[in-house]
Amino acid sequence: MIKNLLTLSLLFAMTASAFSADYLLTKVEPAFWWSNMHNPDLQLLLYGKNLKGSTVEIDYPGVTVKGTQTTENANYLFVNLHIAPETKAGRFNINLGKEGQKNITYNYELKARDFESKRHQGFNSSDVMYLIMPDRFSNGNPEIDQAIGMFEGTDRKVPDARHGGDIQGVINHLDYIKNLGITSIWLNPVLENNMEAYSYHGYAITDLYRVDPRHGSNLLYKQYVNECHTRDLKVVMDMVFNHVGMKHWFIKDLPTHDWIHQFPSFTRSNFRASTLIDPNASEYDRNRMNNGWFDTHMPDLNQKNELLARYLIQNSIWWIEYAGIDGIRMDTQPYPDQAFMAQWAKEVREAYPTFTIVGESWLGKEAFTAYWSEGAQNRDGYQANLQSVTDFPVYYAITKALTEDEDWDTGMARVYETLAQDFLYGNPKNNLIFLDNHDVNRFFSTVKNNFSSYKMAVTFLLTTRGIPQVYSGTEILMTGTDKKGHGLMRKDFPGGWDTDNKNKFTAAGRTVTENEAFEYMQKLLQWRQGAEVVHTGKLTHFVPENGVYVYFRYNEESAVMVILNNDDDDQTLQTDRYREILTGYKRAVNVLTGEEVKDLGLVSIDAKSALVLELIK
Repeated sequence: MIKNLLTLSLLFAMTASAFSADYLLTKVEPAFWWSNMHNPDLQLLLYGKNLKGSTVEIDYPGVTVKGTQTTENANYLFVNLHIAPETKAGRFNINLGKEGQKNITYNYELKARDFESKRHQGFNSSDVMYLIMPDRFSNGNPEIDQAIGMFEGTDRKVPDARHGGDIQGVINHLDYIKNLGITSIWLNPVLENNMEAYSYHGYAITDLYRVDPRHGSNLLYKQYVNECHTRDLKVVMDMVFNHVGMKHWFIKDLPTHDWIHQFPSFTRSNFRASTLIDPNASEYDRNRMNNGWFDTHMPDLNQKNELLARYLIQNSIWWIEYAGIDGIRMDTQPYPDQAFMAQWAKEVREAYPTFTIVGESWLGKEAFTAYWSEGAQNRDGYQANLQSVTDFPVYYAITKALTEDEDWDTGMARVYETLAQDFLYGNPKNNLIFLDNHDVNRFFSTVKNNFSSYKMAVTFLLTTRGIPQVYSGTEILMTGTDKKGHGLMRKDFPGGWDTDNKNKFTAAGRTVTENEAFEYMQKLLQWRQGAEVVHTGKLTHFVPENGVYVYFRYNEESAVMVILNNDDDDQTLQTDRYREILTGYKRAVNVLTGEEVKDLGLVSIDAKSALVLELIK
């Protein structure tokens, strides 16, 4: 144990005049910070052995020790620093002393901030986000598949095992992503998940300050961000504040009993986020929702603990400043303490005004989802301070619409009725919309491999209001369901491994239909990049008739007409009912084919197909 602790101390650049077996400092978090930060106060977590009772001295201009805080665990010491705005970047010693022990010295660094590079850009409805599960995308460095100190290696034969995808694999395919027409990338968590099994997804974090060595390193992640920015790709980092993995280092030796939620026996969350909004909900159910564990191997963090709350806020700010990311996707947004989450978002946005946060609100009802969006008129006055939320109601509406018969309240009527409730949101244009993601069945499987349904859905995704998100592989019709475990809906991207028989990152490796799907999405994505009217224009839609859903995106200068025919028959539309938008426009260009439409009075559309028409005055 002492040998391992000494190794850790070297990794964190700690020096000591002498060590005693019962007085050690092995970890400082955050390991470094920056001068001239928005918040001049910094909480340091010091961990080792018997640190309780230590005095702390720092002699550096502008840095003041405001005080220390101990807990019932003598191995922890929290040090509160004030770093004055004029403080210069540099290094200084943190000197720990304790009666009867030799002093311990930790050399701490304040780095200079980077104000020149392309950082903290945020994302909005002009963007399209590409979701990647790193372990399943591409193996760019097989040498790190088996990492020292990591419990689990790789086994691609097992769907729920680690497969070896890594950050270098993502870097290697940034040009593919850029060429597709994507503008931002969201990776599932890449931080250390040193669990014995089933942590390939990244959501059982065991070190919040360290990239998993099977994915790469902190430096490689920073390089990945820079490589993205060089290509005008924005970067969204996936963060998890609700829980950590059971093997997290501070779970093994809790700072305080209430650092996590504990029960006499294992208690799982009821996963009913509606209880947090429901005025009739019982306190029992609310507490079970917030405080219950996600799973037996994911301890539930207690953000009401002020030390932990500050630790988590600083951790996210550290990654924003260190890597220069542009946005955060916050996992399980409703599950942590509500007041804490609102404060966290507020502090992040105050420090980085151009930054964007999207909260995962996996809720099927529009009102439940809207509760978490910025500007929502909540009866209890709560504001989550989130610019964006995941729009599961739209996901459910479009997937159901394309897999059922058309009727008065089914099919495209579902989509219409869902968007009709946009009044609940502060700004629905900021909602993150999607056809699938890593937690649900692949969209092409959902529509039973129906290519016509696929094309209608992609058209809708890229032309309706919101920020579109594409799950990697959807562009090439990847399939998969969770009937036998989540691993089967998170299959490897073919061609991401040198041993793969086919490389679907290339046109030559794809089938004719896969290339048609890729080119269809690419055409719309590349067009969308310059279609400001789709980014910020108003949305007006018309009640579907005979399975045909028509909507317009428009502003004072231009308009786009979108027609989705989910009926089994070809249709010719009399366009008089759309005159409120069409007046003043004489013709149109079919975005997908380039053909001119000269008569806007009658518009024909094939069965089970989509039209995107740029209107011309």
